[in-house]
Amino acid sequence: MYFFLGHLAFVDICYTSSGVPQMLTHFLLGKKTISFARCGTQLFFSLALGGTEFVLLSAMACDRYVAVCDPLRYMAVMSPRLCVALAGVSWLVGLANSSVETAVTMHLPTCGHNVLNHVACETLALVRLACVDVTLNQVVIVVSSVVVLLLPCCLVCLSYVHIVTTIMKIHSTQGCRKTFETCTSHLTVVSMSYGMALFTYLHPHSRASAEQHKVVVLFYAVVTPMLNPLIYSLRNKDVKAAAKWVLMWSSESKH
Repeated sequence: MYFFLGHLAFVDICYTSSGVPQMLTHFLLGKKTISFARCGTQLFFSLALGGTEFVLLSAMACDRYVAVCDPLRYMAVMSPRLCVALAGVSWLVGLANSSVETAVTMHLPTCGHNVLNHVACETLALVRLACVDVTLNQVVIVVSSVVVLLLPCCLVCLSYVHIVTTIMKIHSTQGCRKTFETCTSHLTVVSMSYGMALFTYLHPHSRASAEQHKVVVLFYAVVTPMLNPLIYSLRNKDVKAAAKWVLMWSSESKH
């Protein structure tokens, strides 16, 4: 679990770093411009890191499934080699998806339309600037969403169906509660991550306003990376015990 949490934390840090500094620059300065190369670079890293996180969350769901449904064989099934392979697949899928989508998006001619109505270089906002038919781009966006969003989401749902079924078979109330608590943090993060993204990117030609898309990007760039550590920390007894020890040590040192 901590192996995957480490990768998730690294993805969140990189994802925030790829776009938030530029957003802050635009909010604080009057000159709100970005070069074509920097825009493409920002788009590539945001897509790569976002896709990696979605696939990584499905790998974490598989880890929780084995831990709850087959605990006696957990160490044998979730071997270090398998964990590294799952993390590697997450990064490869994210990078491959980003390479294709960035290439298709950045090659669109804009015919002089260079005012991006968004807080960041985002796929749907860039597609709106195009002065040619964007059917191919819409198809690429939908296929990309199916690969990095819908399929991982279905895998997460399937894992939790088996997890809930297993929990319901536990006769001890305390054992049932303890087992469920091991999954609540991940389930909370999954609910935040997949919800708005599925609604936004599976309908690239929808009439959703640019303001709604801005809220989605801000949510994933700022809110989610900020909440993930809090969610996992507050539900982790080891972290709470460490925090309690630090507070006690600080209190004693003052006296």
